[in-house]
Amino acid sequence: MPNTPVHVVSTSSRPRTQKSIWRWLAAGSAASALIVVASAQPHPRAREVGVSPGIYPTGAANAITDVDGVRVGHTTIVEGDRVRTGVTAIVPHGGNVFQDKVAGAVFVGNAFGKLAGSTQVNELGTIETPIVLTNTLSVGTAMDAVVRYTIGQPGNEQVRSVNALVGETNDGGLNDIRGLHVTREHVLEAIRGAKGGPVSEGTVGAGTGTICYGWKGGIGTSSRRVGPSAERRAQGERDYIVGVLAQTNFGGNLTIAGVPIFKSLQPPSRRAASARAQPFESVRQGESFTQDEPAGERAPADGSCMLVVATDAPLDARDLHRLAARAVFGLGRTGSSYSNGSGDFAIAFSTSPEMRSRFNETGARTRAILPTDATSPLFEAVLEATEEAVYNSLFQATTVRSANGTAEAIPIDRVRELLKK
Repeated sequence: MPNTPVHVVSTSSRPRTQKSIWRWLAAGSAASALIVVASAQPHPRAREVGVSPGIYPTGAANAITDVDGVRVGHTTIVEGDRVRTGVTAIVPHGGNVFQDKVAGAVFVGNAFGKLAGSTQVNELGTIETPIVLTNTLSVGTAMDAVVRYTIGQPGNEQVRSVNALVGETNDGGLNDIRGLHVTREHVLEAIRGAKGGPVSEGTVGAGTGTICYGWKGGIGTSSRRVGPSAERRAQGERDYIVGVLAQTNFGGNLTIAGVPIFKSLQPPSRRAASARAQPFESVRQGESFTQDEPAGERAPADGSCMLVVATDAPLDARDLHRLAARAVFGLGRTGSSYSNGSGDFAIAFSTSPEMRSRFNETGARTRAILPTDATSPLFEAVLEATEEAVYNSLFQATTVRSANGTAEAIPIDRVRELLKK
């Protein structure tokens, strides 16, 4: 039976459920039906499991798209028994991003990765293209697509330099990454299909082949609304939204809402590895955990994590860099070990019109910028949203099997039991 290529573009304002996505895939490809297996259990978001990190309320969709104008699109690529990869695009606003650049910054927690375009972002403090996430070996293809998309926009006919911003994690444990299966059209589909509203999570887009804490990872998102005191609100101050989208492909010791889940629940690959003699062993409160060999024989703490932070607060590039840093710090709440092989990056941008830069603008103008002393609530909000985005990426993911390896979805019922204890 031929392996029919299957491409899913998850761009609707109301995302497909994970179960329906794989049912749809199975209808289009018998080979995919045999290789990609969705868990029978429902796939809730973190709040449906009773996990709601922090003190701040969420936005309407509890997603990065709660920041007005921000849109997200996915292209999910599943072909035969080897290809499990994709593209996720985050578009900062609905206009011409090159002509109306947003303030932006990049924070590097560990630079073992390929975040193309980051040096210019940190030099100039602006982002001028959609942000694209994909797999490690498809960064070049994605850059080509973003450049072509940008110069093809009306008004950009004379543009001769484009700083495409493309991040990645390595999905080679589940995906035939050397096959270079992501194409220019896949990237363009994700950008052109990007929408606001609820965002598909889990095994979609750039998260199709990722592994997090040994379990199936993926795309996760969350948001927080930060408001002034009643007194300051009466003086005309407004609420601000902070949203985070995570592409999770990293490791460590999974902790959920402060509960050390890793002590009682380990992925099958790690349980199997514990019976083998391994060169590295750690002992925690009398329990022995050995280094394992998950899909692709990757060290359990290696992988990478890409974080995208959006806010409508009028922050300049300096404070956006500080905001991005807190997103990377937020991974620690979930148990990240920030290993040598994990590239941990955060991109932050502000959609505030006050902070935008017009192409070729040379005249001086006044701007209303949020002062540094007002940033602490935003920092706390991004810590909370990052933590929840990681949980959503795990809880929404489905089990993926391929010729390259297997990553099991975390068993939600078991997690519920452990959280109750």
